[in-house]
Amino acid sequence: MIPIQHFLVLSSILFSLGIYGVLARRSAVLILMSIELMLQAVSINFIAFAVYLYPKEFSGLIFAIFVITIAAAEVGLALAIVLRIFRNKATANVDEVDVLKW
Repeated sequence: MIPIQHFLVLSSILFSLGIYGVLARRSAVLILMSIELMLQAVSINFIAFAVYLYPKEFSGLIFAIFVITIAAAEVGLALAIVLRIFRNKATANVDEVDVLKW
């Protein structure tokens, strides 16, 4: 069995890459991808702790499925907003979009 430390290191690396992507990127689509990366790191933590602490229960797996579901809904809504802003302003750069009124 793989030690839990390996999963925690993988999760922390993914979360750190996600934070870097949110802070360093200017494109709204790349920022959304970085947020998804951070959410998947949280899902890995949920599953790892569920398997190692309570192997007979499915609570961590259920939480991970909820995180994935919420992430899919968040991406759908955020991409619709980004697409609308791109059609109106002709850019997906978050620095150039400073107001939400047309």
